Amino acid sequence: MARYTLVYGLRLIPEGSLNGVEEATLKLADGSTAGLTLHTVDGTIPQLRRALDRSLDAFFDFLPGADEEDLKRFGE
Repeated sequence: MARYTLVYGLRLIPEGSLNGVEEATLKLADGSTAGLTLHTVDGTIPQLRRALDRSLDAFFDFLPGADEEDLKRFGE
């Protein structure tokens, strides 16, 4: 099974107090960099939980490279 490092971050701030969001930069071991797009979602805590769950599901659905063994063992 392929192994990965999942990079993520979360922060809750009061709705309406965010002035902007910029792309984060990852520094890779080979010296190169990669972008990390940041997303925002507004709502109540239950709405945010549902939105985050849907977003994570979509991320892994579109991720290339899951081999058949991974899908059999861990797919839903």
